Amino acid sequence: MDIIEEYVDTRFGKLSVKRGYITLAQLKEALCEQADDDVADRRHRLLGEILLEKGIMTFEQMESVLAEMSEIRKKKGSI
Repeated sequence: MDIIEEYVDTRFGKLSVKRGYITLAQLKEALCEQADDDVADRRHRLLGEILLEKGIMTFEQMESVLAEMSEIRKKKGSI
């Protein structure tokens, strides 16, 4: 597995879908909203923040995904 594959495997959206917290359609919608904010020079929001604000994910689910991301990165020795 190369560094790009490792990075993608620890992405918030991918893990959230994998855990069944969100659907692929919800992920795509949140990504589009994130990109729209960036293009419009609005404050950049992380996916977890967008999904939490929309009521799609709970705070506990978001924390769980972040903890898993941290564990995966520790095991792989990446930042």
